[in-house]
Amino acid sequence: MRALKKARKLIENKSGQPPADILSRLVLALESDAPFLLSDLYSLDYDDFNLAMDVMAEWRLDRYYTSKAVLLDLSMQVNLQNAQARADTTQAAVATAG
Repeated sequence: MRALKKARKLIENKSGQPPADILSRLVLALESDAPFLLSDLYSLDYDDFNLAMDVMAEWRLDRYYTSKAVLLDLSMQVNLQNAQARADTTQAAVATAG
């Protein structure tokens, strides 16, 4: 199984958990040439770290257009959901404090 497909499955199955968040941010950074803290990779367990390395290797090859598109779309959805959840939490905290 290709790393991009494995990453997609991990992000789908572990949405909201640190490994999925880190991998989705990595994918977005690879696609947009945005900065990514490599130190975030060190918080992954051994298998997820190796998966991240494999994702970068496959991404560099740039041959898996369909897999990349599906993984990128999912990563953007997860990132938006996490941002919305953080915003909701902030609003709730402000409402409770006020």
